[in-house]
Amino acid sequence: MEITAVVPVLRSFDETKARGFYLDYLGMTADWEHRFEPHLPLYLQVSRGDLVLHLSEHHGDATPGSTVYVAMTGLTQFHDELAERDYPHLNPEVGTDELGTWLELIDPFGNRLRFHEPNEAAPSS
Repeated sequence: MEITAVVPVLRSFDETKARGFYLDYLGMTADWEHRFEPHLPLYLQVSRGDLVLHLSEHHGDATPGSTVYVAMTGLTQFHDELAERDYPHLNPEVGTDELGTWLELIDPFGNRLRFHEPNEAAPSS
């Protein structure tokens, strides 16, 4: 057996807000989207590098307020990139602790994206 991908599904409620946060602010790409009919809820895959997320407007697909842990390198540069974008709903700060550097973002639906750049002493995930 081999697991080839793990993709979190996050609940979203508003397509415009989801695209504004994930595509415009985070710089992710919309890989594909699906609706059973034009007026029905959106199911959207977004990605940036190895980070792949599914955003679903479908009732029951996910719990609002979930947290996704994202291990990464270049966190300070990522923060600098976000600071240059015009997104009035967040002004995140980089934090550090004994395990490394972190940045937590909350999307418009209450989901948390916890970006973390581990230092050399941190245990592996």
